[in-house]
Amino acid sequence: MTDFEWPWQYSFPPFFTLQPTLATREKQLDAWSNLILNYYRARKEYVLDVAEALASPLFHNKDISRKLSADALREILKSMSSRSQVAWTDKQQTRCYVFWRSPEEWGKLLYDWADATGHLNSVCTFYELVQGDDTADTEFAGLDVDLLRLSLQALEKQGKAELITFDGSEGVKVF
Repeated sequence: MTDFEWPWQYSFPPFFTLQPTLATREKQLDAWSNLILNYYRARKEYVLDVAEALASPLFHNKDISRKLSADALREILKSMSSRSQVAWTDKQQTRCYVFWRSPEEWGKLLYDWADATGHLNSVCTFYELVQGDDTADTEFAGLDVDLLRLSLQALEKQGKAELITFDGSEGVKVF
């Protein structure tokens, strides 16, 4: 996390209160969206739990004694959802995927890796893809398994992969 740089707005107390003027609020929502995406990218995190997130440094700047409200966070996430930057994992909207890369972008990275390493037309388990030795130095090492599944489903829709279930494990054949 040492390489993460907080934007100037993070030290500006009004940033933590949604602004009433529409034009200002739109800029504020954009700034929050960028901050969330950059923060999650820097930490290689993929899932935001609304209740847990409110206590995190991302939404609570102790240096200026400011904390984002739950309602403000929900409005930010609603805005991000409308731009396909997050997707809810449940109907209650308590958790969401944070797409600092879209599932399609992750799918392309996975496809390019399979092509470059000779894994086309062979089956790889989900475990091998996110935890395996062959992928340890890739950008998708450690990727959330559910996000991996979404990414592979995007490849499947493009006709470049087939999801496979065998012996209680999940895998994919990329072609």
